[in-house]
Amino acid sequence: MRTLNLALATWVSAINFWAWNMIGPLSTTYAEALSLSSTQASMLVATPILVGSLGRIVVGALTDRFGGRSMFIAISLASILPVLAVGVAGSIDSYVLLLVFGFFLGVAGTVFAVGIPFANNWYEPARRGFATGVFGAGMVGTALSAFFTPRMVGWFGLLPTHVIVAAALGVTALVCVAVMRDAPAFEPHTEPVLPKLKAAARLRVTWEMSFLYAVVFGGFVAFSNYLPTYIKTIYDFSAVDAGTRTAGFAVAAVIARPIGGALSDRVPPKFVVLTSLAGTGVMAVVAAFQPPPDFWSAVTFITLAVFLGIGTGGVFAWVARRSPSASVGSITGIVAAAGGVGGYFPPLVMGASYDSVHNDYTFGLVLLAITALIALLYTAFRLSAREPDTPVPTHST
Repeated sequence: MRTLNLALATWVSAINFWAWNMIGPLSTTYAEALSLSSTQASMLVATPILVGSLGRIVVGALTDRFGGRSMFIAISLASILPVLAVGVAGSIDSYVLLLVFGFFLGVAGTVFAVGIPFANNWYEPARRGFATGVFGAGMVGTALSAFFTPRMVGWFGLLPTHVIVAAALGVTALVCVAVMRDAPAFEPHTEPVLPKLKAAARLRVTWEMSFLYAVVFGGFVAFSNYLPTYIKTIYDFSAVDAGTRTAGFAVAAVIARPIGGALSDRVPPKFVVLTSLAGTGVMAVVAAFQPPPDFWSAVTFITLAVFLGIGTGGVFAWVARRSPSASVGSITGIVAAAGGVGGYFPPLVMGASYDSVHNDYTFGLVLLAITALIALLYTAFRLSAREPDTPVPTHST
């Protein structure tokens, strides 16, 4: 029963991640059709990321109260209209409406804050790294979007493609109604949401894990959304070819995530995260030298994706291990939000710092390497490999 529910939760995550990433794979198409600057295009990509990230704070707390099943259904249904609206805006070539509807498209990105407490409730502590890693593989939705969305637009047209994805969201919600169940261990926490968030915000674990997740998951989100633009700009590939290569990046990260989670069940998550951060910094520097296509550039970005994926699995295994059971949803929401916010700024930095004279993004990639180094030093010298669970601070009601 728990395997079925975990598999279904992973699919719900995947289809919502696909919806969340509907703009990224088409960003180069929109940029050409609307004559957008690099900064305007990066804003288009980044807007759903920000909303989907901040919304996770509330969604995580609501999951503690209503359970994963109800929240999965609600988010899938709530994402349908924004997907359709983005399709309409793109069809009429309206940059303003794409930004506005892209804002609401961020709802789909909040799904991640639902799955971690949902998976935790189904699995015993010794298996939670595996469970959260498997659920995290729902990130494959970004790969599905990168690979299929440009192709589907070529096959069916822009608006019909969005209708298909919206229909998939609706079917997914119906399957959840019929099949999905909350774990027997789930107990609704009916305390008001705001005090729970305040309590979670007082915990040291919340901010330590938020910082680390902002680096590893933020890097994944940023590249998954901005890589089509990067590849087309640097290597002059078509939108479809750039999407294919971005899909390869996303798949590599998705495969690596449960590996990072499973490794964290066997060794302290600190060492998994340290490996991730070290590899991320090194590969960001390598990418700044613009390795030639297609073999060396593919090796560079796939290796970067593997390190980021292992890190995302490791960080959330650490979250599951250190968080008080009654606050997992609230802490997850804040940490997941930090990860998404970490993915919001890099596309803006990449767009703003692009050197059109030399055709490079060196500044943005070096900044990623420096950030990974700072996170690595903090993890190495400030975080313990084995820490007891953090108690929930008391708060007045």
